[in-house]
Amino acid sequence: MNRAITLLFIVVLVSGCGNRKDTAQRIPVAEVGKVVLYYDELPQLIQKGVNESDSIALIQNYINRWAKRELLLQRAEDNLSQDIKTEISSQIEETRANLVIYQYQRQMMLEKMDTVLTETELENYYAGNEKSFTLNSNIVKALFIKLPSETPDMEKIRNLARSNNQSDLQQLESICYQFAEKFDDFNEDWVMMGRLSVELPQEIENEENFLRRTTFYESSDSSSIYLISIRDYRLRSTLAPFEYVRDDIKRIIINSRRFEFIQSLENGIYNEALKEKSFKIY
Repeated sequence: MNRAITLLFIVVLVSGCGNRKDTAQRIPVAEVGKVVLYYDELPQLIQKGVNESDSIALIQNYINRWAKRELLLQRAEDNLSQDIKTEISSQIEETRANLVIYQYQRQMMLEKMDTVLTETELENYYAGNEKSFTLNSNIVKALFIKLPSETPDMEKIRNLARSNNQSDLQQLESICYQFAEKFDDFNEDWVMMGRLSVELPQEIENEENFLRRTTFYESSDSSSIYLISIRDYRLRSTLAPFEYVRDDIKRIIINSRRFEFIQSLENGIYNEALKEKSFKIY
């Protein structure tokens, strides 16, 4: 305990002296073999409002964890075969090389790769690759409303929800802000039908048949009324709408450009080395 109190005193004293880098001499706090843990390697463990005993415990715990890891490392270094050590060194070098190359490629892409995509490019890719955009699930454009069972003037709400008139929908939105537990038009985007189904008290067993015959759906339980107004739908195994896959197309094209850019970068560096005779094959 005396050692911990002394250590805490040292840490508090040095902490009060300003930035760690201003310390004239590194202060050792623990040692394992020839490896020393210095004060400036400790994380900021002491915080305002933490009492002395808690601060001591934090420091001791950190030092104990550091010592256990260092002892294990040294034991491993002493007992692993040279072949394994050589393999580890090779893996470390390979990892370092990959990280350096990745960061350089990333820097070059940020500086020089064209990431601008026009709407025409996106539409042309969609038109030329329709077979790649088959839906795996049923999707809808829909309005979903969940209301308390005691909500007044439900018939008016039903009529407004069925309407495509913009003023009716604005009136509906105003009413729902007052009474609805949930009101969502999903920003008028396409969404998977399953996203709506999970909101309902009863399961929709056959989504395809449901969508073919339903434009407005109402359900209820003991506490709530659920309304769905379906504006449009697409069934699984059919072509996805362009708007639904637009972001996917952007990612595909950008990824393709990224691959081509990296290939061009590698080939350019290779050819430059050949030209300057800084690369030879013996």
